Parts: sequence; C-alpha cells; structure tokens
Amino acid sequence: MLKRIRTASLEIAYQETGLAGGPPVVLLHGFPYDVRAYDGVAARLAPRCRVLVPYLRGYGPTRFLSPETMRSGQQAALGADLLAFLDALGIERAVVGGYDWGGRAACIVSALWPERVLGLVSVGGYNIQAIARAMEPHDPEAEHRFWYQFYFHSERGRRGLERNRAALCRLLWRLWSPTWRFSDDEYARSAASLESPDFVEVVIHSYRHRFGLVPGDPGLETLEQRLAAQPDLVVPAVTLAGADDGVDPPKGPPERFRDLRGHHTVPGVGHNLPQEAPDAFAAAVTALL
Repeated sequence: MLKRIRTASLEIAYQETGLAGGPPVVLLHGFPYDVRAYDGVAARLAPRCRVLVPYLRGYGPTRFLSPETMRSGQQAALGADLLAFLDALGIERAVVGGYDWGGRAACIVSALWPERVLGLVSVGGYNIQAIARAMEPHDPEAEHRFWYQFYFHSERGRRGLERNRAALCRLLWRLWSPTWRFSDDEYARSAASLESPDFVEVVIHSYRHRFGLVPGDPGLETLEQRLAAQPDLVVPAVTLAGADDGVDPPKGPPERFRDLRGHHTVPGVGHNLPQEAPDAFAAAVTALL
C-alpha cells in the first residue's frame, strides 16, 4: 500500500506491507532504482514483519515541501531523511537495510544513532563515504567502472541525464547486473520513478558532492563532519555482496563492523541484489530479528 508522511523537509512516499504489529523493517533502494527492488523481499518478510520501503528524495512521488530547500543528494541528507522517517512514524527501533544510496543511509543511521537500529543489512559493506579521500585514485579497473560519476561532474553529463535518463539508467542496470535478464516491464516499473522533477538535480549534486566538487547543504555540515570520522558500526549486522556486481565487485568481509553476524557473497547476482536475489536479502533480515 502506498502511503505518505511528512518530515520537516519532505513528503516521503513509501510502500507498507506486512504485519502491523511486527518488528519494523525499513528497506532503502539505490540509484537508479526504486521501491520495486524490494517487492520480492517484502513479500517474504510480510508474514512476520512490518515492512516499509520509502522512495528516496528525488525519486517517485516523494517531494520536497519547499522550493527553497536545497536539492542535495549528499550522504548526510540520505541519513537525515531516514532518521526523520523513523521519527515521523514513531518508530523507536527498526531493522534497516539497503544497497547503493539506500545502503549508505542505513549505515549512517546505524553509525550515528545505533539506539534506533535493531539490526543492519548492508549490501557492499561499509557504505559511508570518505569524502576527504575522494581525490585519491583507485586502480584503473575500479576507475573505469565509475565513468558515470565522472560524466555527471560535467554539464554535458547533467544534460545527458536530463535528456536520456531512461536509456542511460537502463544501461547502468545492464552493466551493473550483467547476469540479470530483467524484462522491459521490470525496468519500466522502476524507470517511472526517475521522472521525478527533482531527480536530476539530486543525482548531480550527489555525485559532485562526494568528490568535494560542490558544497553541501549548510544545515547538514555538522552531520557531514561526524561522518568524516568514518565511525564504526556497532549494531548487529549482516553484509551481502553480489558476485557479479559490475560496479562494486565483492571485496571480502568488510571492516568497521564490530558486531558482524554474517557476510555472504551471492553467486550469479549483480548490483541490484534485493531484486535479483530476494531470498538472500530476506534471509539476512530474518537473521537479525
């Protein structure tokens, strides 16, 4: 069921399914995906959990309340949005899980407000950005996979995303999940969320801010300073990785997790792990309940 709730800056649209009195589980999608990534996971968790899947800022029907609010895509904004979402719904503690942008939000709340987190499922491990080290090059194999980020640093890239967002994002789906044979209908259902009027601005800011190329929202600077310390994760956690992830290949058990309950590399799966392997993602959540 699609619902909406207001925070200080957003009207967040979200899907809610499952057991109303069950343990709350908040699942967060990445770029360039949407809540449909969790349909299979939610169906598996629904008999015992209250499952909430919000559209991130800049996606689908989630909207900014004021035209004056900065359309920031920085990591602090994503974490602050998740915390505000929990507050608005009166959820004291939840299992949080995600990948890509959503994994970053889940890791941030788990690191800075661990008292709000029952458990964490993070695809790709420790997802908090070390922006101060963003200009240190990776090895060439990794660098070529980040071409889209460098593309978005230019105005040509901004216009390319604006004009060709459906084709560009479909290309990213294909490159990042080379073994997933998603259908035209599967892509179209999620691609509709990329037509949000704020999508381009939020995405461009995200990929410029993470490289220190543009300033962030001044109201989030204190939070960014806390994230710059690269805080450890003390909550119970399970990490996942897709063996065939075309943008973030598996690297082995992650660091900075002080209560890691399991780390699993899922064979035959790419970047969009919850949609490609809902059984594995649901099992990781269940292990933390």
